Amino acid sequence: MPYTTYHLASFVGGLLSVILRAMLTLKSLKLKTAIMQSPMAGCTDLAFRLVARKYGMEFAFSEMISADALVRANKKTLALLKRHPQDTPLGVQLVGSNPNIMAEAAIMVESLGFDLLDINLGCPVRKVVAPGGGSALLREPNKARIIFQAMIKKIKKIPLTAKMRIGFQDPTGQEAIRIAKHAEAEGLAAVTIHGRTREQGYSGKSDWQAIARVKQAISIPVIGNGDITTASDALEKKTISHCDGLMVARGALGNPWLYQNIDSLLRHGHKLPPPDANERKKAALLHLKYERDFEGEKIAVLKLRSILAWYFKSYPNASVFRSQIHQAKSTKALRSLIEEFNY
Repeated sequence: MPYTTYHLASFVGGLLSVILRAMLTLKSLKLKTAIMQSPMAGCTDLAFRLVARKYGMEFAFSEMISADALVRANKKTLALLKRHPQDTPLGVQLVGSNPNIMAEAAIMVESLGFDLLDINLGCPVRKVVAPGGGSALLREPNKARIIFQAMIKKIKKIPLTAKMRIGFQDPTGQEAIRIAKHAEAEGLAAVTIHGRTREQGYSGKSDWQAIARVKQAISIPVIGNGDITTASDALEKKTISHCDGLMVARGALGNPWLYQNIDSLLRHGHKLPPPDANERKKAALLHLKYERDFEGEKIAVLKLRSILAWYFKSYPNASVFRSQIHQAKSTKALRSLIEEFNY
């Protein structure tokens, strides 16, 4: 093979390898990037997702859904599943502990046209853990396996995954490894590992060495989660864990540019320039519009008092702005505060 042809083939092969590593395939779901948005109660609503998609987010989850409430057709729960033609691909995460109810809810989720279904084994909140859901299942691997079996039998088209913490109290990752092996054996498409224990809650640091141990123990894709707030965080944590994908959570609040920045660094080796204050205002105003359009004036005002603070938290006048928005009574007043924000 001529020298130039050989090097061209090597270059193309290397480029293809980088692109493939930057992609993520979960059975029928093929993503162009390996970056996902975590489900977050009170945060990842339709407005949040549409704003994030405009700035580069590819895949997201709705807010966490109670399987029991979904099966009962609870109005508030059904409202969390609001869709939009531009809001795709989209996953749903179910939380619960009864295998039959989880299976019934799985049928409902798939019938509604969502692209992926995830099982929550990580929520640390007492009201979820007390009845045996969320991270409580980390202490009951056999029960978790029964839930996996019940749900995988009902899912016909979309991938089924599970998201968990590294352990309930044990920080070594052994509890997560046991559950992850069950997930693999029962045919789940992937697992997501948050690098904290239930006991930690959201305090302390996420342990990506423990995530790496889970990655080494199974062959299905492992998605890492915890403390990804910058592109540099993402690169560091992917290097430590060798995970197949990354899931961002709180780092994307008020920062819809994070997804593209991570993808640029992982795929091309360079970061994108940070958004200026005017670009932040533009995104915040769009978020305000969507919340008002989808939630109505009253609920939008209540939700936006927290949401809008995310966009300007790094600016010197952020505390003053936060105080002002908490006193606002209308979306019109909130819009004026954004437009007049002095950075």
